Amino acid sequence: GFRFYVVTDCEFNSSKLNDIEYIYSHYYNKLEYIRFSSSVGKYVGYTEHGIKNAERWNNGPEVIARRAEKERYCFYNVGVDVEAALTKS
Repeated sequence: GFRFYVVTDCEFNSSKLNDIEYIYSHYYNKLEYIRFSSSVGKYVGYTEHGIKNAERWNNGPEVIARRAEKERYCFYNVGVDVEAALTKS
């Protein structure tokens, strides 16, 4: 069968909040076809289907909602992860 899945990721290597990158990707059959990256600030398509969706989503409310996810999702979880790591070291 075919597999569709979405991956949400916060990449960081320091405790500075400005260094965090929020990435939201869509995959189909192990191929990433569209991605939102907070460092770019918009959706980028990697396949024909992804490019069409990126154009549509970048002109709609989806991109505005996704831009707020860095603060809502990443900043909270980074604080929890850093605190947990510091208390165990």
